[in-house]
Amino acid sequence: MSASRRSGTTDELGPDEPERTGPTDEDTKDIEGTVNTEDTEGTEGSMDTGGSDLLAALLDGMDAALCAFDADGVVTHWNREAERILGWSVGEAVGRRGFAGWAVRTADAEEVEGRLMAAMHAAGRQVHEFALVTKDGGRVLVRTQSAAVLGPDGKPAGLYCAFSEVHAQIDLERSIALSEALFEDASWGVVLVDVDLRPAVVNAHAARALGIGRTAVLGRPLGELLAQGVEELESALTHVLAEGAPPAPAEIWVGVRTPDGEKRRCWRSGFLRLASPLAEEPVPLGVGWLFQDITEAKQTEQEAAQLRFRFNQLHRAARAAAECEDPGEAATVHLDFALAGVLALGGGACGPVELVCLLYTAHAADEYLRLSLSCRR
Repeated sequence: MSASRRSGTTDELGPDEPERTGPTDEDTKDIEGTVNTEDTEGTEGSMDTGGSDLLAALLDGMDAALCAFDADGVVTHWNREAERILGWSVGEAVGRRGFAGWAVRTADAEEVEGRLMAAMHAAGRQVHEFALVTKDGGRVLVRTQSAAVLGPDGKPAGLYCAFSEVHAQIDLERSIALSEALFEDASWGVVLVDVDLRPAVVNAHAARALGIGRTAVLGRPLGELLAQGVEELESALTHVLAEGAPPAPAEIWVGVRTPDGEKRRCWRSGFLRLASPLAEEPVPLGVGWLFQDITEAKQTEQEAAQLRFRFNQLHRAARAAAECEDPGEAATVHLDFALAGVLALGGGACGPVELVCLLYTAHAADEYLRLSLSCRR
């Protein structure tokens, strides 16, 4: 309550209440002025404190190490990641002038500080690599990004310097380069599928395999992209989201819609569960699906297996016919075995391979019949 509301008036008193002695109007004004001044000063102080606490929390929450210098090169800010990398606490770092003698070797201090402070008068960010000294006497190579901080008058008031260990930066750059290469230059299909089982990123090879443009495929259900094999593919993706990547690649037969009709393809597929590296607990981002078309190899393998089966069947037919005393019976047995081998896998269809086998079988049967007639004569 303000002072004016705390002071009462006689009009507010009840009939049986004694009269209260309150301050005069002049006293009230003085009290109000005093209270308002104190409130204003307290509010400004609390805002300054709150702003400093918020800034400190933001700096400590950053993944990169960060320090800041004023125009004279004195350290004004030092976050938790900088403490982790170099070992120097905030109390030990803030207030020091430059890095000489503690975070940089004395012999290197002039060069390092000169390159850092030059960023105060340069446009944009300046990137450098320095060898800094840790609190325990070790050395660590860091990559820095420095930029000027301008004051209200537009003149440089200091600079900030964000840095990270070079090996960590190189690992990050390699990961980014690998990701870009997979989605641009890879010779196999790469698809990033989100948690709703819809393509989020597709490389050029995968788009060609699906018979559709890279942008047209994004966000569409798999059932709209494939005519067959959708259930098996979605089951594999769901399993990866729940349980993780399978131990070995899977061979999935799919039907791809094309302008010339549906084409059946076999894709050897590998799956990787993707999780956010920024969350404390793994948060699934989707599944990385890599596949390679092995249709021709599978068809060649199947045709070779069919040929082996059919010629084995013909061999069995010849052996069974040789055991028959009657040439006519031998010819019949030979035809029974041979035709079973020719038509069993083909379902009655007669392609080039089946035609050759049938001609061979007919020729063998003709030989048996000729021998049978000659024996009777």
